[in-house]
This record gives sequence, C-alpha cells and structure tokens, in this order.
Amino acid sequence: MTGPIVPASAERTAELADALARVRARLAAAVRDAGRDAAEVALLPVTKFFPAADVMALIELGCTEFGESREQEAAAKVAGIAGAVPNTSAGTAIRWHMIGRIQRNKARAVTRWAAAAHSVDSAALVAALGRGAVQALEHGQRRQPLDVYIQLSLDGDPARGGVSVDRPGEVDRLCAAADATPGVRFAGLMAIPPVDSDPAAQFARLRGEYLRVQTQYPQRLGLSAGMSADLETAVKYGSTCVRVGTALMGPRPLTSP
Repeated sequence: MTGPIVPASAERTAELADALARVRARLAAAVRDAGRDAAEVALLPVTKFFPAADVMALIELGCTEFGESREQEAAAKVAGIAGAVPNTSAGTAIRWHMIGRIQRNKARAVTRWAAAAHSVDSAALVAALGRGAVQALEHGQRRQPLDVYIQLSLDGDPARGGVSVDRPGEVDRLCAAADATPGVRFAGLMAIPPVDSDPAAQFARLRGEYLRVQTQYPQRLGLSAGMSADLETAVKYGSTCVRVGTALMGPRPLTSP
C-alpha cells in the first residue's frame, strides 16, 4: 500500500450503506425465522479484489471483520487500514479472515495479519500455520493464537479442497491436530456446497458432521458456511459466520483475475 488511502466517493459509500442494510436485514430475518439468537451469527464482509477505500467505508458503517483470499493483496490492505485507523491490526479492533486456500509457503505470511484462517485442510498446513503464529506471537506481530477452521468437502472433489465428510476418521485427526498445535486455536468447521447442488441437503449434512465433531471438544465450535445466495439456508442449519461478497460489495471489479 503506497500513500494514504483515498476515501471512497459519496456515491460508493451510499451504495455500500444500502447494500449493507439489505444484507443485515436478510440476516436478521434468517436468524428470526430459524429461532436463533442474533448474537450467534456473524456477518463477514468479503472484500477481496475491492480497494481499501471500500473497507474504510464499511468500518465507518460499523463493520469490524473482513474476509480476504490472496495473501499479498490482503497484507497490503491490512497495512494500509492499520495506518489509517488507530489501534487496528490483526487480533485487535479490526479482525481479518483468510478465507482462500493457503499454500504452505504462504502460511507464515498469513499469520502476520490474519486473525482466522477458514480453509485449512491438511495437517501439514496446520503445522505450518502453528509455526508461523508462534513466531508472530513471540515477535509481537499478533496478540492471540490464530483461529483455524477445518475445511470440509461435501462432494469429495480434491480441486475444491477440504476433508471429505464421508471420512470422519480423517476429519477427527485433522481437528485433533488443530486442537493440539501451539499457536493456533481450533475454532470450528467450514464448507462450501458444490455448485448446482441443493443447499438445504448439503448444509444438513454439514450440520450433522458439525454436531458430531462438537461432542468431542469443550469449546464452542463455530460453523463458517453460507454466502450471498444461500445465507438464509446456512443460518437455518446452524452457521455461525456467513461470508458475503457480491450481495454487499457488488460485482467483482473487471481488473480482478
């Protein structure tokens, strides 16, 4: 990030405010319809590919958590926001979530800015994140362990990442590794339904696995599930964190890959 952040235009700020109000209304209705407590479900704005100015506008509108998926882009954005807003860094006022797949050689860098990682699907990655987080804690680059969400696969497609829900033994071993690794905290599970699948059926499967895993741990586990198109269904089946990009930010910028 070079130089100060140029604020979003009045038109863009108004656009984000309107979109945020609509998303918050959808989420409130979904929580109410599911008979759940609003405090149980967090909204995670997904700001990947969008400028830091948009994040600044959302901070002014009351958002404090943001999702990013590319380490280099996120690190620059985090640094810019931290320089523009007092007392903001990973683990303090503003919490940044790494929601994209993480290459092991990027694990150390991710632990310097992310409060949570949502796409962890191997013991080797857990170990790499743990080493990076411990080092970041020792050097004062973070204040809390890294929250880790184990990614589950609902269709078994290795290209999409995740541990198959059809292999509970593997799920248990990976969750246990996250729970035992210094520097990280086993925070919960994450999944994305396959394209063109029935969200209700997929989220029902996910909820069943979540409840099974929860019985093995004393801490309350989170469930990161649901996006712009299916957040209502995800909330119905127990999501504690909905990751919303398009419905809030609008179409992805044409310059993004």
